[in-house]
Amino acid sequence: MGCRMEEKQGVRMIGWTREGRDDVDDPLALTLGSIYASVHTPPSSLPPPPGPHSSHQERSPRHRLNCPAAPLFAPAQHDTLEHLLLKGIKSVEGVVRCKRCFGEQVIAYDLEAKFHEVRNYVAANRLAMNDRAPDEWMCPRLPDCIACGKEGSMSPVIPSDKREINWMFLFLGQMLGCCTLEDLKYFCKHTKLHRTGAKNRVLYNAFVEMCRQLEPHGPFN
Repeated sequence: MGCRMEEKQGVRMIGWTREGRDDVDDPLALTLGSIYASVHTPPSSLPPPPGPHSSHQERSPRHRLNCPAAPLFAPAQHDTLEHLLLKGIKSVEGVVRCKRCFGEQVIAYDLEAKFHEVRNYVAANRLAMNDRAPDEWMCPRLPDCIACGKEGSMSPVIPSDKREINWMFLFLGQMLGCCTLEDLKYFCKHTKLHRTGAKNRVLYNAFVEMCRQLEPHGPFN
Protein backbone atom coordinates (compact mmCIF):
# COMPACT_ATOMS: atom_id res chain seq x y z
CA MET A 1 0.00 0.00 0.00
CA GLY A 2 1.43 3.34 -1.02
CA CYS A 3 2.06 6.33 1.15
CA ARG A 4 1.10 9.92 0.53
CA MET A 5 0.10 12.96 2.50
CA GLU A 6 -3.01 15.11 2.20
CA GLU A 7 -3.52 18.52 3.77
CA LYS A 8 -6.88 20.06 4.62
CA GLN A 9 -7.81 22.98 6.82
CA GLY A 10 -6.14 22.30 10.15
CA VAL A 11 -5.65 18.60 9.28
CA ARG A 12 -2.67 16.71 7.87
CA MET A 13 -3.08 13.07 6.85
CA ILE A 14 -0.03 10.85 6.47
CA GLY A 15 -0.36 7.40 4.90
CA TRP A 16 1.24 4.28 6.34
CA THR A 17 2.30 1.12 4.60
CA ARG A 18 1.25 -2.24 6.02
CA GLU A 19 4.86 -3.37 6.42
CA GLY A 20 5.88 -0.29 8.37
CA ARG A 21 5.46 3.39 8.79
CA ASP A 22 6.92 6.03 6.54
CA ASP A 23 7.42 9.37 8.29
CA VAL A 24 7.11 11.76 5.41
CA ASP A 25 7.04 14.84 7.59
CA ASP A 26 9.94 16.64 9.22
CA PRO A 27 11.55 14.02 11.53
CA LEU A 28 12.28 16.74 14.07
CA ALA A 29 8.77 18.19 14.05
CA LEU A 30 7.49 18.95 17.55
CA THR A 31 3.96 17.77 18.19
CA LEU A 32 1.83 16.79 21.13
CA GLY A 33 2.47 13.20 20.11
CA SER A 34 6.10 13.88 20.91
CA ILE A 35 5.16 15.30 24.31
CA TYR A 36 3.16 12.17 25.12
CA ALA A 37 6.20 10.12 24.26
CA SER A 38 8.71 12.30 26.12
CA VAL A 39 7.94 11.29 29.69
CA HIS A 40 10.46 12.88 32.04
CA THR A 41 12.88 10.45 33.64
CA PRO A 42 14.30 11.59 37.03
CA PRO A 43 18.07 12.09 36.88
CA SER A 44 20.23 9.47 38.51
CA SER A 45 22.06 10.39 41.71
CA LEU A 46 25.25 8.83 40.29
CA PRO A 47 27.34 10.63 37.66
CA PRO A 48 27.47 8.99 34.25
CA PRO A 49 30.56 6.90 33.51
CA PRO A 50 33.22 8.73 31.54
CA GLY A 51 33.39 7.98 27.87
CA PRO A 52 35.71 8.82 25.02
CA HIS A 53 33.37 11.56 23.84
CA SER A 54 32.07 12.80 27.21
CA SER A 55 31.10 16.45 27.34
CA HIS A 56 29.51 18.85 29.81
CA GLN A 57 27.13 20.00 27.11
CA GLU A 58 23.61 18.56 27.20
CA ARG A 59 21.97 17.61 23.98
CA SER A 60 18.33 18.56 23.50
CA PRO A 61 15.98 15.58 22.96
CA ARG A 62 14.93 14.72 19.42
CA HIS A 63 11.19 15.15 19.06
CA ARG A 64 9.91 12.96 16.26
CA LEU A 65 6.55 12.90 14.55
CA ASN A 66 4.37 9.83 15.12
CA CYS A 67 5.89 8.79 18.46
CA PRO A 68 3.83 6.21 20.40
CA ALA A 69 1.52 7.69 22.99
CA ALA A 70 2.52 7.52 26.66
CA PRO A 71 0.94 10.00 29.08
CA LEU A 72 3.16 12.85 30.28
CA PHE A 73 0.55 14.42 32.54
CA ALA A 74 -1.77 12.76 35.06
CA PRO A 75 -4.45 10.62 33.36
CA ALA A 76 -6.85 12.78 31.31
CA GLN A 77 -5.03 15.97 32.39
CA HIS A 78 -3.51 18.38 29.87
CA ASP A 79 -1.66 21.65 29.86
CA THR A 80 -3.35 24.86 28.74
CA LEU A 81 -3.32 25.88 25.10
CA GLU A 82 -1.17 28.89 25.95
CA HIS A 83 1.50 26.79 27.64
CA LEU A 84 1.49 24.18 24.87
CA LEU A 85 2.04 26.86 22.23
CA LEU A 86 4.82 28.42 24.33
CA LYS A 87 6.51 25.02 24.37
CA GLY A 88 6.37 24.94 20.57
CA ILE A 89 3.59 22.35 20.40
CA LYS A 90 1.58 23.24 17.32
CA SER A 91 0.02 19.97 16.20
CA VAL A 92 -1.55 16.87 17.69
CA GLU A 93 -1.38 13.49 16.01
CA GLY A 94 -3.14 10.17 16.29
CA VAL A 95 -3.67 6.92 14.41
CA VAL A 96 -6.84 5.98 12.53
CA ARG A 97 -7.71 2.66 10.89
CA CYS A 98 -9.95 2.01 7.89
CA LYS A 99 -12.96 -0.20 8.60
CA ARG A 100 -12.85 -1.59 5.05
CA CYS A 101 -9.22 -2.09 4.05
CA PHE A 102 -7.78 -2.00 7.61
CA GLY A 103 -5.03 0.34 6.48
CA GLU A 104 -3.71 2.73 9.10
CA GLN A 105 -2.90 6.40 8.72
CA VAL A 106 -1.61 9.14 10.98
CA ILE A 107 -3.62 12.35 11.18
CA ALA A 108 -2.05 15.52 12.57
CA TYR A 109 -4.39 18.32 13.67
CA ASP A 110 -3.36 21.94 13.93
CA LEU A 111 -3.66 22.47 17.70
CA GLU A 112 -4.75 26.10 17.80
CA ALA A 113 -7.04 26.06 14.76
CA LYS A 114 -8.88 22.87 15.71
CA PHE A 115 -9.24 23.91 19.35
CA HIS A 116 -10.88 27.19 18.40
CA GLU A 117 -13.21 25.32 16.06
CA VAL A 118 -14.45 23.10 18.89
CA ARG A 119 -14.26 25.83 21.52
CA ASN A 120 -16.39 28.27 19.54
CA TYR A 121 -19.00 25.60 18.87
CA VAL A 122 -19.25 24.72 22.56
CA ALA A 123 -19.41 28.37 23.63
CA ALA A 124 -22.18 29.14 21.13
CA ASN A 125 -24.32 26.05 21.78
CA ARG A 126 -23.63 25.03 25.35
CA LEU A 127 -26.92 26.27 26.82
CA ALA A 128 -28.97 24.71 24.02
CA MET A 129 -27.24 21.35 24.56
CA ASN A 130 -28.81 21.08 28.03
CA ASP A 131 -25.84 19.05 29.33
CA ARG A 132 -26.22 16.48 26.55
CA ALA A 133 -23.85 15.82 23.66
CA PRO A 134 -25.39 16.55 20.22
CA ASP A 135 -25.80 13.85 17.57
CA GLU A 136 -22.69 14.98 15.70
CA TRP A 137 -20.61 14.17 18.79
CA MET A 138 -22.36 10.90 19.51
CA CYS A 139 -21.90 9.69 15.90
CA PRO A 140 -18.89 11.69 14.69
CA ARG A 141 -18.11 12.22 11.03
CA LEU A 142 -15.02 10.10 10.48
CA PRO A 143 -12.18 10.90 8.04
CA ASP A 144 -12.07 9.35 4.59
CA CYS A 145 -9.53 6.65 3.78
CA ILE A 146 -6.88 7.96 1.40
CA ALA A 147 -5.81 4.37 0.58
CA CYS A 148 -9.04 2.74 -0.61
CA GLY A 149 -11.14 5.91 -0.99
CA LYS A 150 -13.93 4.80 1.36
CA GLU A 151 -15.69 7.83 2.82
CA GLY A 152 -16.05 8.17 6.58
CA SER A 153 -14.29 4.87 7.26
CA MET A 154 -11.25 5.92 9.31
CA SER A 155 -11.97 5.15 12.96
CA PRO A 156 -9.49 6.28 15.63
CA VAL A 157 -7.36 3.56 17.16
CA ILE A 158 -8.22 3.67 20.87
CA PRO A 159 -5.89 1.65 23.14
CA SER A 160 -7.42 -0.88 25.50
CA ASP A 161 -5.22 0.58 28.22
CA LYS A 162 -7.17 3.71 29.13
CA ARG A 163 -4.01 5.39 30.41
CA GLU A 164 -2.73 5.54 26.82
CA ILE A 165 -5.80 7.09 25.20
CA ASN A 166 -4.91 10.25 23.31
CA TRP A 167 -7.77 12.39 24.59
CA MET A 168 -6.46 15.55 22.96
CA PHE A 169 -6.44 13.98 19.50
CA LEU A 170 -9.98 12.64 19.92
CA PHE A 171 -11.17 15.99 21.25
CA LEU A 172 -9.71 18.07 18.41
CA GLY A 173 -11.10 15.65 15.83
CA GLN A 174 -14.48 15.67 17.64
CA MET A 175 -14.20 11.87 17.84
CA LEU A 176 -14.57 11.43 21.60
CA GLY A 177 -17.88 9.76 20.79
CA CYS A 178 -15.89 6.79 19.40
CA CYS A 179 -14.88 5.98 22.97
CA THR A 180 -16.93 3.52 24.96
CA LEU A 181 -18.95 4.66 27.94
CA GLU A 182 -16.35 3.03 30.19
CA ASP A 183 -13.58 5.01 28.48
CA LEU A 184 -15.47 8.25 29.08
CA LYS A 185 -16.19 7.32 32.70
CA TYR A 186 -12.45 6.81 33.16
CA PHE A 187 -11.84 10.31 31.82
CA CYS A 188 -14.46 11.81 34.13
CA LYS A 189 -13.12 9.88 37.12
CA HIS A 190 -9.64 11.35 36.71
CA THR A 191 -10.96 14.85 36.12
CA LYS A 192 -13.32 14.67 39.11
CA LEU A 193 -16.46 14.97 36.99
CA HIS A 194 -19.88 13.42 37.44
CA ARG A 195 -19.71 10.13 35.53
CA THR A 196 -23.11 8.50 35.93
CA GLY A 197 -25.93 8.64 33.41
CA ALA A 198 -26.28 8.06 29.70
CA LYS A 199 -23.36 8.28 27.30
CA ASN A 200 -24.51 11.60 25.82
CA ARG A 201 -24.27 13.22 29.26
CA VAL A 202 -20.83 11.80 30.06
CA LEU A 203 -19.60 12.68 26.56
CA TYR A 204 -20.81 16.26 26.97
CA ASN A 205 -18.89 16.52 30.26
CA ALA A 206 -15.73 15.27 28.55
CA PHE A 207 -15.92 17.87 25.76
CA VAL A 208 -16.52 20.75 28.16
CA GLU A 209 -13.74 19.56 30.47
CA MET A 210 -11.24 19.47 27.61
CA CYS A 211 -12.24 23.03 26.71
CA ARG A 212 -11.79 24.04 30.34
CA GLN A 213 -8.35 22.48 30.57
CA LEU A 214 -7.10 24.21 27.44
CA GLU A 215 -8.75 27.54 28.29
CA PRO A 216 -9.23 27.67 32.10
CA HIS A 217 -10.64 31.20 32.03
CA GLY A 218 -13.03 30.59 29.14
CA PRO A 219 -16.83 30.49 29.28
CA PHE A 220 -17.01 26.87 30.44
CA ASN A 221 -17.58 27.05 34.20
